[in-house]
Formats: sequence, C-alpha cells, structure tokens
Amino acid sequence: MPADGSLVALLKEHFGFDSFLPLQKEIIADSLAGRDVFALLPTGGGKSLCFQLPALTRPGLTVVISPLIALMKDQVDALRAAGIQAAFLNSSLDGREMQARGRALNAGEYRILYVAPERVMMPGFLDALRRWNVRLIAVDEAHCVSEWGHDFRPEYRQLASLREQVPQVPLMALTATATERVRSDIVRYLKLRDSACHVGSFNRPTLTYRVVPKQNPYSQVFEFVRARPNESGIIYCNSRRGAESLAERLSGDDVKARPYHAGLTPAERTRNQEAFVRDDVPVICATIAFGMGINKPNVRFVLHHDLPKSVENYYQETGRAGRDGLPGECLLLFSNSDAVKFLRFLDEITDPHERDVTRKKLDEMVWYAESPGCRRRELLAYFGEEFTKENCEACDNCLSPRKTFDGTALAKKFLGALLGIKQKGGFSVGAGHVAEVLLGSTNEKISRWRHDQLSEHGSGKERNRKQWAELGRELVRQGVLRRDEQRFNVLEVTDKGRAVLSGRGQVMLPEAVEATTKATRIRLECDETLFERLRALRKRLADERDVPAYVVFSDVALRQMAREYPSNGREFSRISGVGASKLREFAALFLREIAEHLRSNQKRQFEDRPVAEVFKPQKNRNGSQSRLGDSPAWTLRQFRAGRSPEEIAQERGFVLGTIMNHLALAAEAGEDIHLARFLSASQQAEIEAAFHVTGWQNIVGARERLAGRYGYELLRIYRAIRLAKRLTSDTPPPPAAQPAPTGIAGR
Repeated sequence: MPADGSLVALLKEHFGFDSFLPLQKEIIADSLAGRDVFALLPTGGGKSLCFQLPALTRPGLTVVISPLIALMKDQVDALRAAGIQAAFLNSSLDGREMQARGRALNAGEYRILYVAPERVMMPGFLDALRRWNVRLIAVDEAHCVSEWGHDFRPEYRQLASLREQVPQVPLMALTATATERVRSDIVRYLKLRDSACHVGSFNRPTLTYRVVPKQNPYSQVFEFVRARPNESGIIYCNSRRGAESLAERLSGDDVKARPYHAGLTPAERTRNQEAFVRDDVPVICATIAFGMGINKPNVRFVLHHDLPKSVENYYQETGRAGRDGLPGECLLLFSNSDAVKFLRFLDEITDPHERDVTRKKLDEMVWYAESPGCRRRELLAYFGEEFTKENCEACDNCLSPRKTFDGTALAKKFLGALLGIKQKGGFSVGAGHVAEVLLGSTNEKISRWRHDQLSEHGSGKERNRKQWAELGRELVRQGVLRRDEQRFNVLEVTDKGRAVLSGRGQVMLPEAVEATTKATRIRLECDETLFERLRALRKRLADERDVPAYVVFSDVALRQMAREYPSNGREFSRISGVGASKLREFAALFLREIAEHLRSNQKRQFEDRPVAEVFKPQKNRNGSQSRLGDSPAWTLRQFRAGRSPEEIAQERGFVLGTIMNHLALAAEAGEDIHLARFLSASQQAEIEAAFHVTGWQNIVGARERLAGRYGYELLRIYRAIRLAKRLTSDTPPPPAAQPAPTGIAGR
C-alpha cells in the first residue's frame, strides 16, 4: 500500500487538496488493503475520492456503479479535467462510441469506468469485467438496495450476483443516507465479506435548517428567492403540476427558473438540468425525480414548497445545499394539510407492509416539522447519532427559541373531550374529531355518535380546528397522549395525561411560529466585485469546454482567489482545488483577470485565516468550532490525560499514523494541543521558516523543504495551532521550552 505521503501527493496533484476529509484516508487504506468496505459519509463528505484516489495508485480498472447518467457524465468530466483517464458506458452513447470505449477498455487505457446497475447485469458484461483487470467495484448510492431506504431500486438487488461472478474483486458500498436498518440491508444484499465499516457524522454543519408555517406559499417562495439573486437553489414540490406552475410564475416575475419532473420528455429534463448545473438558470423547481447524483457543489439553498415524504428524503434533499463547504440554507414550508393529502393515498397502497412503512415515515416527518427543539439534534437522532450541544446556532429553534406558555388548561380540555368520547361510545378517535367536538360541530359523525350530547361539545371555540389538531400532536410529542400504532390517527390518554387531568402535572406549550422566510445569510467574505469577474471567466471557460462551471473551479476556490489575490503560479497553487493539471491550464487566465481587476481597484483586507477554517461545525470547550467524530475525540481525551500517541495507538490497536491523524483533526477543529509534547523550540522555528517560504496552504511543499524530517500529520498539527494563534495575536507564538519526544518528529 502506498505511504501516506504519496497519497497526499496524489491528492494535491490531481485534486488540488492538501489534506483528507474525515474518514477518507481510513476508507482508502482499507480499500488498498483489499478489504470490502462500507462507507457512509454525508453529502459533500468526499465519497467519490474514496474510490477515485485508490484507482490512481495501482494498475487496473475501478468500476463505479452509479444510478444516474447525469452523475456519470459530471464525474467523468471532472476526472478528465484533473488529468485522469475515465469513461462511462450508458444509453446516451451511440454504437460507434460504445465500440470505441470497449476497445480502449480492452487496451487498459482507463483507470475508472462508470456504469449503471442494469448494464452490469447485461449478458457479456461480467465476462468483460474479467478481461479488464478490475481491481475494485464501487457501488455508489448503495441505499438503493434497501426497501427501507428513501430511493429503493429493484435493479440494485441484482448486484448480489457480483460476489459469485467476480469473487476475487473487492466491493465498496457508499451512501450518504442510511439508518441502521438500511446499513444492515446493504451489507446483506451486496454480500460484503468481513467489510470494514466507516460511518461518518450525519451532521452538515454549514447548513441552516428552518421550518415556517405555509401561508400564501408563492409569496413566501418569491420573497426568499428574490433576496438571493444569482444564487443557485432547488425548490422541491410534491407534484409535477406544482413544479411546472411554480417555475412558470417565477419566470414571469423575472426569476430564471426551470421545472424538472418525470412528466417532461428526457430531452427536456436533460436540457433543464444542464441549464441549472451550468449556472445558466439559478433555480430549478423539481419533484423528487431530481437530485440524486446531481454533482453541483454551489447550491446555496434548498426550499421545500411541500412536505417531504420521509426524514430520509428531507435529509438527502437538503444535503444538496452547501456541498462545497460554504453555507447553505434549508427552508421547509409546513402545513399539516400536506400530511393529510399523503394519508389519503395510503388506502391506495395494497401491500400492508408497504403501507405501514409509508405511514411511519410520514409520521416521523411531521414530528420533525412540528418540533420546537433543535432541528439538527432531531435529524441526527433519527440516524442514531447524538448531538450533545444545547444550541446548534444554525436552526430556527436555536437561533430564535420559541417562547412557551402554560397550556395546562387547554390540555385538560382536550384530554377531557377525548375521554368523554371514549366513555360515550367505547372507542377512541383522532385529534380532528376531538377538535370538531370542542368547536361544537354538528356534522354527520358527531350527530350519529351523539357526541353533541357531551358536556365538552362546543367548549373550545377560543381556538380553531387547526390549532386544536396541532395541540393534539404536541401532546403526543410530550407523552401526554400516545398514538395507536395499529390505527394511525387514534389517540389514547397516557398515565402522564391522567396526571395532568387530576392536577398533578403541568403542560407547557410552544407559541406559534412566525411565517417569515427572511434569514440571516452567511458567506465567506471576499472581494465581491472580483468574485463576480472570476465567475464570469469560469463560466466562459466552462462553456468552451462543454462542462459545468464547477469542473473548472469551485466557488470556494474563486472566493479564496478574491480574498488572497494570488499574483504568480506559486501563490495560485495554494488555492483550494488547484492541482497540477488545473495549474497548467488555468493559472495564467485567472492571474491575468485578478491583475486587471487590481489596476482599477485596491486590495481589500480580510480576516487572516485559511478558507477551510472559516466555517466549522460545533463549539468546542474553548468556544471555537469543532468537527470531531467519536474516535478522534476519544484519542484527544487520552492524549490530554497524559498518554503518548504511541501508547494510545497500542491500547486502541491502531497504527501510529491513525492516532496522529486524530490529533491533527483535533488541532484543525480548534482544540488546544501543546506543541511542546512534539517539538522543541528549534524544531518549531525550522518548521515556521519552511511554511514562510511555501505558504500555509502547502503542507506537501513544506515537508519537502524540510527533507521529510517531520511527518505530514505533525505538520498539520503545527499549522493548525500556529494559524489559530495568528487569529488572536499579530505576533508569532512563543517557542516551546521542552524538547520533542524521541521518534515523533520524523514520523
């Protein structure tokens, strides 16, 4: 297996990055060791790199099974732009091109091949795999194999035969969204053998989540979108007609928008999708037919015009915002009437099991939408992950906590009516019927069941039907009521509810949410005038090459250029995403654009820290942000308890490099780590001098300048701590007094 240094060198050369995202290196190491791998990383967490980088380290072919043609083309375009030989085989190719690519595959000219699951199972394809010296088969969007996933596809089940047909080839299954049940299905159905399982955090720290009442939805959508000119966004609708109508109205109000749904012809869908991906049209109004595999990193917002069918759908769809690491906004317009519409369709599902699954998923989605608690905590809890912070500082309920009031009297009135109904007829009902009783309704059911004779009949006219129904759902949330699992809408009073009725309990209710779509937008500060010039240049270059704009450079790279004003090739190479191929092809063009801008504009000064440090997830103990997972956090606790990295590695059964990587992640997350435990004062000065020459973004260059005397992870730790001190002081950090422990500096 290649050494860490050579992997990082490949990462920089082809992809332009100096370091790995969490779990990438561990996944790559297990893959290169020949193990089957299950990898669950959040959208934007770098799943593709986990199979792309290993493909560059060894001869042979990596086959990637992907469900969508659009994703294949985008991925291959990006790989070719990075100087990597890649191709796809799908129905978009004519016979001549298919034959040409087949000959190239037989000649071993490609490192990576993308195919659809249906093609893998076609007669003759498995025989071809044996000829092509396949070293890895990666199954992307692997959750499609499970009926409990949000996008089950029967053709994925057929991939189980891969294990028998090519047993010697390791498999890698990747997904961004999977509950424990779905993860188990993936391992079972794909027949992974003794697989290495890597589960990243589901937390998307750069996303802000908000839910507002749905009132005059078009005005809410228009207000939201108009406040974000030129920003890319997706608006999800539950019907084709809704997506079509919304796109038409927005276009009529001078907002460039296109529809995307299954009712369009394939040519129309492709045309509208490409217009969006290539930044010709900023807004796409889509059904759930749009999105999976759309590799557009600069989506700044995802707006749900209608209620998603499940929390998995919601998480996956919101995850299409902010994939470039810059902030994204997620807004859901919620009306319980959307849930009622879904419930009407349940009777059309003939399979009882499928009906129960669909009903449960919808109930969980409504629960999330109505929750007064932290949205992030609710989402992570759904996927079995704990969020320990009291305030995520990036959802509506944390940014503007809802006030509460004593609702005990209202709760008693609701509970009394529910019990009165049961005593009258011997059966329970749902919240809607209780509301009708409280409002004094005389509809057919009320009269037939003689519920108009109850003392509670007409006693609740101070609230409307919607408010009483919402109260019923809140009482379920608080455990005062429970919902009958067999009869979805039927409510029962719990012991806690009986205590409230008898005066031994209190019910605090959240106040109503304001129906505003306004939000505070956060962006990476830069020279906006220059950023727009660079965007225009990127668009022109992308159009000339017939690729999406992000294939040239991401928004992160452009904003970094518009912060740091690089003036030569060395400075340009420090920009995030600039590898050797892009340095050769684009440096002169972008440097000239920056120089022309500076002829008539002065440089602006910005906070002196690298782009990657600007946005961080949670708060650590020092008040700065932290993105540590459980394993690195455990290593950090052991290190702070006085144990050396070697001792921690031995105790945990890890190699030393993994422990050093954990400590590097901790340092980059703002955790306090004492350099004196690694480096003497003279060693720190030597490293400082190297970074002054190469620049703080170029760890590989600094390590080369230091002749490899210091390990890559150690240099990461030094850089993170040094830059953190630069944020609070203009003077260099004081040198450490203690000598470095033997052996660490050179690793």
